[in-house]
Amino acid sequence: MSKPRTAFASNKSTSDGLQAYCRECSAEYYRRRQEAKGRTVRQKVPVPPGHKHCRGCNEVKPHSDWHRKNSAPDGLASRCKACKAAASPAGHLRRKYGLTEAERDEMVASQMGLCVICLKAPAIHVDHCHETGRVRGVLCFNCNSAIGKLGDDPDAVRRAAAYLEGSSWKPTLVAPGVYQLPS
Repeated sequence: MSKPRTAFASNKSTSDGLQAYCRECSAEYYRRRQEAKGRTVRQKVPVPPGHKHCRGCNEVKPHSDWHRKNSAPDGLASRCKACKAAASPAGHLRRKYGLTEAERDEMVASQMGLCVICLKAPAIHVDHCHETGRVRGVLCFNCNSAIGKLGDDPDAVRRAAAYLEGSSWKPTLVAPGVYQLPS
């Protein structure tokens, strides 16, 4: 049986630059080999031109529903935008902090939904120790970034509090016209 050149994958080591077997025969051989090893191979889903199958939601969607990814063979991400957006927050919590969304929500509920530092803004950012990686709580964006900018240093936080209260920079009147500057 004769097949067109496009039915064969490329192979630079052969004289004609094509594989010895067509793509279909190679795929069938690969599937049988994997099944003999006890593994399963995903079935190929027929996709119209300009579309791609998403393994996350198991739907065929147009290329406009995918993020670009230059390193991928087709130039598109492996999951559609919707699946990637749905998986991102949960995956981030699991990878970075070892938390599930339920555990984070339980922490927020124990804080009555508020940041434990300012007691005003909603708690949405997980705070952790940068040395040990231990999760300390859930804070608002401003308080979490303030602690991070102060380098997670309790002494720096105390000096900042003293500064705000005026005791770290305000001179003390010792005698008429004589002031003592704080050290």
